[in-house]
Amino acid sequence: MRAVPSLTHSASHSSQSFQQKSATALENSTLRAALGKAGAGFLNARKKAFEQIENSANIKARAQQARARAIDNMPELLLQFERNAHAKGVHVHWAETAEQARAIIINLCRGKKRIIKGKSMASEEIELNQALLKSGAEVTETDLGEYIIQLANETPSHIIAPAVHKTRAQIDALFRYHHENIHEAKIADNNPKPQRKSSQLIEEARQKIRDKFLQAEVGITGANMLIASRGAALLLTNEGNGDLSAIMPQRHIMLAGIEKVIADDADAVAVLRVLGRSATGQSLGNYTSLYGAQPLQADGKDLHFVLLDNGRSEMHSSLWRDMLRCIRCGACLNHCPVYTSVGGHTYGWVYSGPMGKVLTPLLAEASRKTSAQELPHASSFCGRCVEVCPVGIPLTSLMRRLRERDFEKPLRPQSLKAKFACATMRLLFAHPKLYRLFLACFLRILKLLARGKGHISYLPTATAWTSTRDLPINRSARAAISQ
Repeated sequence: MRAVPSLTHSASHSSQSFQQKSATALENSTLRAALGKAGAGFLNARKKAFEQIENSANIKARAQQARARAIDNMPELLLQFERNAHAKGVHVHWAETAEQARAIIINLCRGKKRIIKGKSMASEEIELNQALLKSGAEVTETDLGEYIIQLANETPSHIIAPAVHKTRAQIDALFRYHHENIHEAKIADNNPKPQRKSSQLIEEARQKIRDKFLQAEVGITGANMLIASRGAALLLTNEGNGDLSAIMPQRHIMLAGIEKVIADDADAVAVLRVLGRSATGQSLGNYTSLYGAQPLQADGKDLHFVLLDNGRSEMHSSLWRDMLRCIRCGACLNHCPVYTSVGGHTYGWVYSGPMGKVLTPLLAEASRKTSAQELPHASSFCGRCVEVCPVGIPLTSLMRRLRERDFEKPLRPQSLKAKFACATMRLLFAHPKLYRLFLACFLRILKLLARGKGHISYLPTATAWTSTRDLPINRSARAAISQ
């Protein structure tokens, strides 16, 4: 598939910092319009979905307990899952790293060229598509959002709606370019009313992907849960493409992080009751399927589970183990004032929003040897992500711990500055007279810079603040100056 350079958003592997990429995103009016429109829809749908049930607090509590049990007993449940899967003729593969996961899947696809994929964030995490293409295979994403960003040669901007950052005009231009060989970038950039309706674009994508289903030799999907008591994987989708990717080819490969394990059917149902409502505002996704629930028949088809660690075991034994409870519903992204302003590509990796501010520094650093220390600092700590998380993950507390880790082991100039500033404040707080002298001098300087106004438009030591807003001088400060 050909990429459209003029339409491609900033790549996730860009060397730019979060601040640099977010500054660019804030200037992109098309991106902000797309995020604003989609974000309002997510928020309203979720609110209505939980308002329609009387016992929403109890439903959330049961989901939290189910995920907590799963993570507390994760090693034992994973072994139980493997035993029960093997008993039904299903193959289970363990991948400690992203490299091992890619090698396992490439080996399973050896000699097979036509591959279809359902939406899988784990496959994005290990950069599976790129590896398969290098091996000579043809890979087609079958989820509509993933199909769109595959055409655009981009990574997902959202874990539920990968193409949420794109307008209908941009999608129209992509389809014309790839399906009709018409390069109409002007449509995407300047025309808010494309010639074709959404229903027409969806139908066109359906027609293009349909033949891929019929010709596919291997289907690859993710998994929402791994049910230990059954040795089966649960897949939840809205388009039906996941089931077609699983059923049509002779070989089905399911890739999932080891944290997706759940104890039994009852706990799986508890999670399902909050997953759809939190993700898309639905009481349940359109298609809920179990794979590996029954012994495989002797019809030539086979099923493979690839269980990905990639830093998760290390998280399990650390202060950040609560993050493993995440069910990838995307609610924290939709309610985050930072994410909804700049989009997912600014975060630099697969996972974005509040959950990405915790997962990326832990997983990306472990698997890609890159630093993402700045992400936990890109938060207002408003706490909305904690309020809406259906499984009770204390995201702000986890980000605070990462900030503390950043402070103790600084790896970037900003951390060194923060450490110097904290050491200075510790000295001042330990000596009241010195503190009062410093405060008096500082307030005098503020008064001079304010020039009789109630705010400061430029402060050399706080340019990150004053470059976009004024620094107010509150009443207590003015009172202290006048004394």
